[in-house]
Amino acid sequence: MSKKPLADKIRPSKFSEVIGQEHLFGDSGALSVIEKSKNIPSIIFWGPSGVGKTTIAKILAKISGCTFVFLSAINSGAADIRKVIADLKRSENRTILLIDEIHHYNKTQQDLFLPAIEDGSIVLIGTTTENPSFHLNSALLSRCKILTLNSLGEKDLLGIVKRAEEIEGKELPLDEKIKLKLVELCCGDARYLLNACEELFGLEVKNNLTFDELYNLISKRAAHFDKGGDFHYNLISAFHKSLRGSDVNAALFYLARMLEAKQDPFYILRRMARFATEDIGMADPNALLQVMSSIDNYKFLGSPEGDYALSHACIYLATAPKSNASYMAHKGAMNFAKGYTNIMPPKNILNAPTKMMKEQGFNEGYIYDHDCPNGFSGQEFFPDEVLKKDGRPKFYFPKERGFERDVKKRMDYWDKLKKVPKG
Repeated sequence: MSKKPLADKIRPSKFSEVIGQEHLFGDSGALSVIEKSKNIPSIIFWGPSGVGKTTIAKILAKISGCTFVFLSAINSGAADIRKVIADLKRSENRTILLIDEIHHYNKTQQDLFLPAIEDGSIVLIGTTTENPSFHLNSALLSRCKILTLNSLGEKDLLGIVKRAEEIEGKELPLDEKIKLKLVELCCGDARYLLNACEELFGLEVKNNLTFDELYNLISKRAAHFDKGGDFHYNLISAFHKSLRGSDVNAALFYLARMLEAKQDPFYILRRMARFATEDIGMADPNALLQVMSSIDNYKFLGSPEGDYALSHACIYLATAPKSNASYMAHKGAMNFAKGYTNIMPPKNILNAPTKMMKEQGFNEGYIYDHDCPNGFSGQEFFPDEVLKKDGRPKFYFPKERGFERDVKKRMDYWDKLKKVPKG
């Protein structure tokens, strides 16, 4: 028993021993209902690493009395799936087939499970750290119950530490304050925490460790962040929406989270440049210049000094007046132009560099705006075909905020002066 890893020693054997995930274990919680009925459906457990997905699956197998078979999607393929399913079909016992990291299987591989689920040969339990909606086939999702597991909080992790101390029959060489720091270093991952505890239990020290000693001994778990995964998109989405909502403190928080997770600073800067044109636009034309200056600043200084430029741009964008009018104008013009790809502009506003073009009426009747009162001629620039079919299109509707308020006044003034030819 002593040779078993601490994580195996402490692994719960029944739901009452599971720490965290209270939303699944209350009177009406999904797992409590399943435990009472003993009827185990196919399930997809979705949640971060180290929160108990595999443990809960094994408890379900024990409750049901089913045979339990484990398969990792990381190091298996279609041939392995076919073999396992063929073996299980020959078995007289109903089997729970646990697929770890099931999102690593492609569509074809996932489809291999469907007939076995349909005929009852297996109860499929998949675990995934990625959003099932994006990574699992709809056919598979429709046959499985989706249960979400949450990250473990401070209270949960401290409970795990206490249980580990009870099992080992001794306390960690840490005072209560430093135990909290240990929990912080583990970023909600119980497996990482238990591995750290196991290392600490093996120390022969007379005094409790300081935080620096703990930090040097236990490297911090990498922040929960996958540059190609859901958490990546969740953070950047939260960042973008915090900027749009003018919540500067929330935006700085999500920016710091991404920097802490070693996200590419240029990816963040590209998103801020997009935000400057999409969500601020002409309400503050200086917003884009601020972002571009921050890009130059980061290129010049590098990290960590250049990181301040990202916060500088973040603060500017969050506190700037917001308008998506130029963004919507772009989309409207692009959609409208698709119906007029072959229409020539009016001849009077085209240059006539050759004699033949002059004879054909190019540039004839063009009015030079600078020669007009107020520097505005009011002449028509849309083709006649557009005017006859759709009237005079309007794409840009500036809003009454920021610099765009002044732009709107100019446009209203020009509309009063403009004389559109009739007929």
